[in-house]
Amino acid sequence: MKKSNLSLVFSLVFGAVALANPVDKETKEVKTDESTVTWKAYKVTGSHTGTVSLQSGALEFEGDKLIGGEFVVDMTTINTTDLEGDYKNKLDGHLNSDDFFSTASHPTSKLVFTKVEATGKNSYEVTGDLTIKGITKPLTFDVSIYGSKATATLKVDRSQYDVRYGSGSFFDNLGDKTIYDEFDLVVDLQM
Repeated sequence: MKKSNLSLVFSLVFGAVALANPVDKETKEVKTDESTVTWKAYKVTGSHTGTVSLQSGALEFEGDKLIGGEFVVDMTTINTTDLEGDYKNKLDGHLNSDDFFSTASHPTSKLVFTKVEATGKNSYEVTGDLTIKGITKPLTFDVSIYGSKATATLKVDRSQYDVRYGSGSFFDNLGDKTIYDEFDLVVDLQM
């Protein structure tokens, strides 16, 4: 009987200590002015590259393990970096128009992590809800974290977000005017 009472006391004491000292959850805000989001879009005759700015962002950790994240992108900052002058201005304007991202009526896009699985010491497979033009779809991608830096590469299918211009998914006989549906985002975050 004494052993069982002693076991009960130890269980209560250690259980109370565990409850009093849970693993700390920490939210690390992203330094938006030091972080970059680079895009690359492809067409039959080549590609274009550019940037877009983060409006806000944070990663959530439990100890040193990534458990969540949320980001807002300022879509009005779409910037083409592989062109200059009138060609650049024309493409930037077109990307902001209703043919593409409708930034006047949808000035932000959002990504909210819904599932995070560790795949290595500093690597994670993340599934999140990506919202573009008010349409939300799930997206899975890899994230690597090293100290105060995080990187990710995402492949986004624009046709899922009603971005139709030049898309072979919506229009026939585009020939060399076809713009591929998938574009890449390379994200470098500083926390």
